[in-house]
Amino acid sequence: MSVQEIIRDFERQKNAAKAAHLMRFFRTGKGQYGEGDLFLGLTVPQTRAIAAKHWREAALKQIKTLLQNPYHEIRLCALLMLVKKFETGGKRQKKQIFDFYIKNLRRANNWDLVDLSAYKIAGAWLYGKDQKPLYALAAAADLWEQRAAIVATMYGVKKGYFKTTLDLAQKFIAHKHDLIHKATGWLLREVGKKDGTALRAFLDTHCRKMPRTMLRYAVEKLPKRQKSKYMKRD
Repeated sequence: MSVQEIIRDFERQKNAAKAAHLMRFFRTGKGQYGEGDLFLGLTVPQTRAIAAKHWREAALKQIKTLLQNPYHEIRLCALLMLVKKFETGGKRQKKQIFDFYIKNLRRANNWDLVDLSAYKIAGAWLYGKDQKPLYALAAAADLWEQRAAIVATMYGVKKGYFKTTLDLAQKFIAHKHDLIHKATGWLLREVGKKDGTALRAFLDTHCRKMPRTMLRYAVEKLPKRQKSKYMKRD
């Protein structure tokens, strides 16, 4: 298997009309968060099918080459293959893949690329371990590394561990970007699904300072009366 074989699978399914739509959806215009990103016009299921076909044979060197590709779907394929290798690997391979992922994380340079990989690799590897790498990502200058930090905590949240999520959520209250507000609110909402008391305690302390988008995402699953209370910042 070669990188070119994978790219040919994408070329055979490209769709110019769909690509144009995706470039608008993912805000690829000048000054937008996805500025300059290119699309071939494949759906996520199509990309998943290509990843499923090739992940066993793909070496990290080939995955790195795919991550450097200018086309969004090819980078997504690389990340999906990496996730599958992580999930099926032994401890040594998982550590190798985690290190590789962190080193190449800036190539996960749109929100879907982060959201489909961060908690499945970084979050999974760091669960039960020192969380310093996530705090370091949160303190980075790169938007996608910051988003990866909060999204990676999803793995812990699903296991009932909230501390890192709540720490980063507090830090990101002052963040300026809507994509961080949305991701943080999403993770707070997930905390609430597991432990409503933990979410309400956070909101009681911070709701008056939270960006409205973050707050709206966080309270989405609360009972109507509680949601109204927090949205009014009572």
